[in-house]
Amino acid sequence: MAHTLFIDGAAGTTGLEIAERLAGRAEFDLIVLDDERRKDDAARSEALNDADFVILCLPDDAARSAVGMIANDRTRVIDASSAFRTAPDWAYGFPEVTGRDTIASAMRVSNPGCYPTGFIALVAPLVRAGLLPADWPYVCHAVSGYSGGGKALIARFEADADIAFRAYGLALGHKHVPEMQAHAGLVHAPVFAPAVVPAHRGMLVEVPLHLSMMPAAGSADTLRETLATFYADSPVVNVVGDTPDELLLRGSAQPVDTLTLRVFGAADGSQARLVAMLDNLGKGASGAAVQNLNIMAGLDEAAGLRL
Repeated sequence: MAHTLFIDGAAGTTGLEIAERLAGRAEFDLIVLDDERRKDDAARSEALNDADFVILCLPDDAARSAVGMIANDRTRVIDASSAFRTAPDWAYGFPEVTGRDTIASAMRVSNPGCYPTGFIALVAPLVRAGLLPADWPYVCHAVSGYSGGGKALIARFEADADIAFRAYGLALGHKHVPEMQAHAGLVHAPVFAPAVVPAHRGMLVEVPLHLSMMPAAGSADTLRETLATFYADSPVVNVVGDTPDELLLRGSAQPVDTLTLRVFGAADGSQARLVAMLDNLGKGASGAAVQNLNIMAGLDEAAGLRL
C-alpha cells in the first residue's frame, strides 16, 4: 500500500524539485491542493493530518505554524526550513552523519541547510576521529548558485545580468552558523563567508586548514582516507582522490543529488583545503529530503535520486 505524502509549499523551488524526484513512484500518493486551497489553513490542516508523511517547504515561522497544526501522533514530518535544525527533539536529517537508524525511527526530521551540508560533511567525521580539534576557530568560505535564495533572489539575478558576485552575511551571525557548529561538534562558531554567483544551481564549500598547527591531523592523505572510510557505504557521498588545478561551477549544470568531497594539500604538508561540491537544490535541499523520506519509509535511500 502506498504512503500518503503532502508537500506543504509545493509551489516553491524546493517543493517542485521534490515532486520531480517522486514523479512516477508508486510508493507514494501525493495529496495535492489547488492554488486556492493551498492558501486555506483549514485545507492545509486537513492535508497535514491526513498524510502519512509531510514535507514542509516553507519559511521558518510558517513551518513552525504547520507543525502546530498536526494534531495526531501518526504523521511524520520532514522540515526543509531552518526552524528545527538544532532542536533537541528533532532528528537532524543527514543520515551519513546522524545515522540511518536515527532517521528511520524519527517522527520529526529537520532537513540540513545547503551550506551546512558541505561544511558538516567535511569537518564532522574528522573531529570525531580526533584528527581535527573541536576547539579550533574554523573558517568556511562558500559560493552558491542563486536558486538557493528563493524567488526574490532568483528574480533579482535573472533580471540583472550585470551581477557577477554577491557576498553577503557580512554582519556575521548567519542563521546557518548554529547548525554548522552543533552538528560538526565544535566549541566555537565558525566564521562563515557565503557568496552567490550568476549560476542557477551548484555550490562549493571550502574549509582551509593550517595542518602545521594541528599536530593530530596528519597529512592531507590521512584526512582524505579518513573521509573515504567514513562515507564508504554511502550511495550519495563520494570522496575522490583527484586534485585538479581548478574547480568550476557551470551555468549549464543539471540537477544532481551527489556530494563530492576533496582534500587538497600543500607540497610541504603545512596546509590543506577541504572542499565539498554539491547541488544546492539536490543534496543541499530536495534530494536530501527525498533521501530522508526513503529511509523513513523503509525504502532504498537512493530511490528517485539523480546520482
